[in-house]
Amino acid sequence: MKMLAQHLSNGRPFVVDAPIPQLEPGRILVRNRYSAVSSGTEGATVRSARKNIVAKALARPKDVRAVLDLVQRQGVVAAYRAVSKKLDSYSPLGYSCAGRVVAVGPDVSGFEAGDLVACAGVGYANHAEYVVVPTNLCARLAPDADLKLAAYNTLGAIAMQGARQADLRLGETCVVIGLGIVGVLTCKLMQASGVTTIGVDVLDSAVAQARKLAIDAHLRNAPALDEIIATRTRGLGADAVVVAASTSSLDPINYAGKIARHKGRVVVLGDVPTGFDRNPDYYPKELELRMSCSYGPGRYDLEYEEKGRDYPPGYARWTEQRNMQAFQDLIRDNKLQLDALTTHLLAIDDAPQAYDMILRRNEPFLGVLIEYPEEDDATDVTQIARNASNNQDVRRVTRDDANPEVGYAFIGAGSYAQGSLLPNMPNSRAFRPVAILTRSGASALRVAEKFGFPVLAPSADAIFTSDQIAAVFIATRHNLHAELVLRALRSGKSVFVEKPLCLTLDEFVELRATYDERADAGTAQRLMVGFNRRFAPTARALKDRLGNAPLAIAYRVNAGAIPSTSWIQDAELGGGRILGEVCHFIDFAAWLANDSPSAVYAAAMRDPNALNDTLTIALRFGNGSIANINYFANGGKSLAKERIEVYQSGQTYILDDFRSLARYDARGSQTLVRGRQDKGQREMLRRFAASLAPNGTDAIAPDEIFRSTLATFAARESLASRREVELQ
Repeated sequence: MKMLAQHLSNGRPFVVDAPIPQLEPGRILVRNRYSAVSSGTEGATVRSARKNIVAKALARPKDVRAVLDLVQRQGVVAAYRAVSKKLDSYSPLGYSCAGRVVAVGPDVSGFEAGDLVACAGVGYANHAEYVVVPTNLCARLAPDADLKLAAYNTLGAIAMQGARQADLRLGETCVVIGLGIVGVLTCKLMQASGVTTIGVDVLDSAVAQARKLAIDAHLRNAPALDEIIATRTRGLGADAVVVAASTSSLDPINYAGKIARHKGRVVVLGDVPTGFDRNPDYYPKELELRMSCSYGPGRYDLEYEEKGRDYPPGYARWTEQRNMQAFQDLIRDNKLQLDALTTHLLAIDDAPQAYDMILRRNEPFLGVLIEYPEEDDATDVTQIARNASNNQDVRRVTRDDANPEVGYAFIGAGSYAQGSLLPNMPNSRAFRPVAILTRSGASALRVAEKFGFPVLAPSADAIFTSDQIAAVFIATRHNLHAELVLRALRSGKSVFVEKPLCLTLDEFVELRATYDERADAGTAQRLMVGFNRRFAPTARALKDRLGNAPLAIAYRVNAGAIPSTSWIQDAELGGGRILGEVCHFIDFAAWLANDSPSAVYAAAMRDPNALNDTLTIALRFGNGSIANINYFANGGKSLAKERIEVYQSGQTYILDDFRSLARYDARGSQTLVRGRQDKGQREMLRRFAASLAPNGTDAIAPDEIFRSTLATFAARESLASRREVELQ
């Protein structure tokens, strides 16, 4: 399919031939007919990406601080890789579109193939021939809906939420500052609700376009503007002022205070600074300042947007989906009169021209739409998601001892995969990339280009049924791990899964039974979880020096905070940080102790969000060793992340952040190893690749993987029961 993307290093929009996104539970696959360009948001995105590296840094001081923190914690190389990965990537553009439903995923109700829909959402409602969108970000349309106007769905919902925050009644007055597409739609919504509306902008062209839509629009620097507003409001001032501009100037927010009536409202809808002058208007008038959050309630909530869990209307009458639906109803009933809204209509192949026009402002524009080819009636649309793949397929070949090459595929290629796995893959003709599959067609394309994948896989089915692929790397969100590992094992593939192995005990039981069944049948499959730390050079140097006596291990992890809104913290999507990361440290302690945990006790710091990401875990082992893992999310960023102390037979070893190893005994101290940080990813991947060769052996014994995973579940159980959990 064709998709409009942007290269983040230079801000260049371009049309790519990308794979159709994967249909997932709770989502619908839509073939776009039109998508709307947001001159404000998308224009700012492209403008920012076109800046040089210094200008980008000056514009994003928070990102610069984050990079400096990363340098301090992980070193220059890690920071360079992180920044380079971010800049050297493709990002899809667009977040508002309309088209026809091709297929619906599992657990979808209210939509079916053939429905016309309007869609919203960054990363979902892209400028692309096909999009996959969660149901709560879609509005179902009438069969005869005007898809051109419906494509303004997201922008209309944003304007709708701003109008709701203004909270005006019939006959009251509103001034809208900023007459871009969102400002104009706000004016039309106000007019439709019986509110006397005045539009203001600094550009002659914007004022002229607004007047074509029957908006009472005026230039900001017009000498008589204050008098006009006073006349229209009968000398009271505006009941509400909606600031829909996008600027670094304080003039819009200060002018809003000047023209608002006593005890009036100022609604910030656009991207403007809010450091207004307290006097002479905001304080003496007791003005109310309100923020309008995007499309409305539900925005940025994983439960609502990704899981499809609606808010009860009695408590949240107007969610983002209900705002979208209300906007579409007004269009259907012809109450907004938007015939003059669209000034430019471009075919998808010509879409990059829209951004040049927006940035240069070399001609007047308002509504800019991208058009996609009409559906081919001869096409079986129900097969599209399974069959389309950039005109490529995963070729089937036969592997035997005379052809020992191992082809591998990646399912998922997020930050960790691109930063730590793919750059460290063994460079060998006998171990070669074949196919890549990601949620985003743009990311799949860029990963394929950078890391030499010849095929953009159309689906997971294509990977699991290909004889050319012997090993599958799974680097998706955690909630997909168990299902994909099971499918890989049952299709005869070896599998490497980034931790965790699974999120529930039921998944664990099924995985263990499936692996044992395959192993008993004599298959030469490998199962490995990305427990990389045991392969670090400093870690192996430590273990080589340990004797057979029991160990006492103190493992401190300065983990840093992750917001409660992150998918990682979500119990269903990420499993939380115990399953998502603490499993690493449990496995490492078990590997050092050379035994499996026999008992686990965990205690977490009291946390109003119940994240359980500042905790201590005590492990007992059958051979008499003990370990204590202190995993803290509330520490200082300047402290190194990990420190391991091992006590045995009168000696203490300290492994400091996988950079150095020191020994302390009766004779004093000695630095044994010192160098750059190496957490073992390269060696781990080399060992996994070697295990796939004829007569290869497991890089990590599967029993160790299962026991470390089970001990991680025991830690969660111990937190809940407040008791030590013994393991069989």
